Amino acid sequence: MPFRVTVDGQPVIIPYRMYHAEPQARVEGVLSPTQSAILNCLYTRHHDGRVRQRRLAHVLRLNEPWVVPFVVRLVGEYVLEIVLDIRRELVEIHDPRTPQHAVYGQVLAANPSFVAITAQRVASYWACYRHLYSDRRYYPGSTLIESMRAAARYYSTPTRTRHPHV
Repeated sequence: MPFRVTVDGQPVIIPYRMYHAEPQARVEGVLSPTQSAILNCLYTRHHDGRVRQRRLAHVLRLNEPWVVPFVVRLVGEYVLEIVLDIRRELVEIHDPRTPQHAVYGQVLAANPSFVAITAQRVASYWACYRHLYSDRRYYPGSTLIESMRAAARYYSTPTRTRHPHV
């Protein structure tokens, strides 16, 4: 089943998984940067975790609202290496003065049920890694989802407006 989020007031329906083969490099080579980013986002939904991780690496540094749901969804999945990659890259999500905080906070503030479901999935997958992270608070998915919730709360406050860098 696909999942639905709202980005900049527009509904976006994202596939749960994709089973299509990746396009050939020559085909991807003619795409514009935006087209390439969209393709990479879609392939973060691929059934193969290695493909998801490889494609994620191309979009993690993009501060575009439409990228956020693709990244956040991966935080609530079972591939620990992907969660660690996200945690390594989202280092500015804590700082309200940064574009990263603004873009994640604004998108997630508009999608509280998506955040809640992702948090439930994070808690569930922590149980798989309990042998590595005996305290759920230190599981990388838990730290990420708490940072994301904090950014969303910041933009859920009526006095907050769009960050000037976004």
